[in-house]
Amino acid sequence: MVPSEDYSHAPPCCAVFFVKGERPKPNRESTKKKTMKTNTNKKTKSELLSRPEPLSTENPRRIDFNRRRANRSLNTAKLLALLKSDAPAFHEAAEIVGQWVWIEFEDKQPVTVTRTLAELGFYWNRVRHAWQHPCGIYHN
Repeated sequence: MVPSEDYSHAPPCCAVFFVKGERPKPNRESTKKKTMKTNTNKKTKSELLSRPEPLSTENPRRIDFNRRRANRSLNTAKLLALLKSDAPAFHEAAEIVGQWVWIEFEDKQPVTVTRTLAELGFYWNRVRHAWQHPCGIYHN
């Protein structure tokens, strides 16, 4: 059995909370958020409108997948002949590893180079950091 107590009287320490139904406001000085002043370069409206037009409407990242599919089935000799006629710079960088052809670069290549390699049937091997062509030995 619980003794009956009168809870209608709040202790005097909480009397501050029940004045006009408002909660006490915290001290603004102690809770004021400190902001860091930074120098921002705000662009004027005229600077934002003076963007150059793109040089071409063709998307440089778009790959011709029909050409890629056809080139992936080429054997080593046919691929090297294609590289020699269409992309002599890639032919010079090509290395034959077994029946595969690898092309490695020192630095990251521009999008146009990677698109061309992809259309020639190469794919990027991120483990070996090389472009590889299976020379007809691959699974769809």
